[in-house]
Amino acid sequence: MARTATRGRSWLYLGILLIALLGTGACLFLLFVQLLERERSAVIAPSVEANPAPTVLQNSEELETKAKGLELVLQQSDKNTDALEGLVKVRLEQGNLREALVPLEKLADLKPQIPDYRILLAEGKQQIGDSEAAFAAYEKVLNSSPGNIKALQGMVNLQLAQNRPEGAIGRLQDTLKIAAQANATSPGQWDIVSIQLLLAQVYVRQNRLTEANAVYDQAIEANPQDFRPVFAKATILKQQGLDAAAKPLFIRAANLAPPKYKDQLKQIVDQFPADSSPAKEPAKANP
Repeated sequence: MARTATRGRSWLYLGILLIALLGTGACLFLLFVQLLERERSAVIAPSVEANPAPTVLQNSEELETKAKGLELVLQQSDKNTDALEGLVKVRLEQGNLREALVPLEKLADLKPQIPDYRILLAEGKQQIGDSEAAFAAYEKVLNSSPGNIKALQGMVNLQLAQNRPEGAIGRLQDTLKIAAQANATSPGQWDIVSIQLLLAQVYVRQNRLTEANAVYDQAIEANPQDFRPVFAKATILKQQGLDAAAKPLFIRAANLAPPKYKDQLKQIVDQFPADSSPAKEPAKANP
């Protein structure tokens, strides 16, 4: 049981760090996540109160008043991006995802230079079950910016949800080829490590751990100062029960990591017994 709990925490840390490393940035994304968390909480632990508290009703009325005001502004000027973003935020705060997607789609059309809007739209479409619209939204972003990590992550998650792992793997492998060619002429143009992390995630979710480790090894060898693939491989080793091989990698990742990630990584290292002795890692798989 203790081993299971420890592994669970490690996977939690992996999820948290990968989200941070791959990036989100938009404040709307945080509201979107909060909405989904509220929906999950309502299913897991519904309120026992027969009537909502007055403060809840008051906040609800204030939000609806604000929404109506923004809608009036948009009636006068339907291309007012400030009003559109404000309405998206209000609808998300109300927990009304479907109504939030209407102004969000207009916002994405009006500001194509900010792909986060369309990425959020894709995530929202997927949440309401419109996978075709979600796929089209991700594809639109990737057509103009094939290296957009957030769009790649969303597209891959959608393909996996549709039980299309080979499609996700093929897209990421093709993207890596394009990235390698682009970086050969203009170094640093593409974040190849992030794409490799996405590819390895797909292999892990398919329980193809040998292939995942091969990708991590390639990333580590090419980027010895980048803690991300080191941390990811350590997590996979720990998941396999290879604690002695995982611990030195966690320590290495903690040493390489920027300050904002060090505490989380040190907490993982502290989970290991003090007397655990290092062991050799499993042999690297052939690329």
